Amino acid sequence: MSKYWNKKINEAEPYVAGEQPKPGQKVIKLNTNENPFPPSPMARAVLRSFDISELRLYPDTNATEFIEAVAEVEGVKPTQVFAGNGSDEILALCFQTFFEKDSNTDLPVLTPEFSYSFYPVFESFYDIRSKKIPLREGLRLEAEDYVGVPNCGIAIANPNAPTSRTIGLEDIEKILKGNPDSVVIIDEAYIEFAKPYFTAVSLINDYPNLCVVRTCSKSYSLAGLRVGYAIASEELIEGLKRARDSFNSYPTDRLAQRIAAASVLDVNYHKKCLEEIIATRDYTSEELRKLGFDLPDSSANFIFAKPCEGLDAETLYKNLRAKGILVRYFKTAGINDRLRISIGTREEMEAFIAAVSEEVTNAKNS
Repeated sequence: MSKYWNKKINEAEPYVAGEQPKPGQKVIKLNTNENPFPPSPMARAVLRSFDISELRLYPDTNATEFIEAVAEVEGVKPTQVFAGNGSDEILALCFQTFFEKDSNTDLPVLTPEFSYSFYPVFESFYDIRSKKIPLREGLRLEAEDYVGVPNCGIAIANPNAPTSRTIGLEDIEKILKGNPDSVVIIDEAYIEFAKPYFTAVSLINDYPNLCVVRTCSKSYSLAGLRVGYAIASEELIEGLKRARDSFNSYPTDRLAQRIAAASVLDVNYHKKCLEEIIATRDYTSEELRKLGFDLPDSSANFIFAKPCEGLDAETLYKNLRAKGILVRYFKTAGINDRLRISIGTREEMEAFIAAVSEEVTNAKNS
């Protein structure tokens, strides 16, 4: 609390990011869903050839080179793509652009009860009324729960975080059809890891109220670059531009735009990394189930696991941390019996499984 802060900042409950290790600290980092592989070799080529004198000039406001790369790969028009400083900024702009303030309406934005923990931060910070929709048995999101409920908008992460589960295109269409006057945000930060792959981008031309949000942080190994994008109707994209230009007209820098464009266009490298992460995810899931853990089939680059009987999640989190293995633990009631575990390299996950096996053995012998 500070007398120099305004009421909003004094009352704010900011998003809490996953723990970052200190410089030089050697850990196996499985807590923030980063990609274990380096960015595309094309990104390195851009860095080597980049003329540093360009940094004296402001970047392209619309990130044209990057937007055109996304449009080419996703099969949409450049006018249907919007770029920003990571998907978190895109989401923040979406909440400001498409959802009404509490003082303007009694209608809430609908989000899953357990989902990306930035959503409630946005709702509070931008004074948006919210309604949390409970998940069904098995951490399952049911489309019909979002139909017939008065709202000013809907935001759904697909795959959901931290549960790792997806809903299919038919379910997304059911939500879109049932809410024609509301913008439906489908946050696809992890969709490239779904098997088989699918995306709500295929529905953009049929539903003007659909906004798909993506990031380059996960599947493209560019978490440190901060580039995200939205794909939507031109009407929604124009709204996002109006919000951006009322806040910061230059959200992505020159170097970031070029690196991100090169990475998106390197389709073969992207596919190779995805295949390896998915294979390692399946291996890790199988090994944890052998140890008695309960977890849904994951469509993301992480798994959401409930430890076996006799071993609680918080204790396991602390014991793994003491061994130099970082995973994510949420104290939120309803999911505080599980850990979210990012997928690293095969070697890292083998070390993780060995450490967990030791904890399981110790718990059984205690």
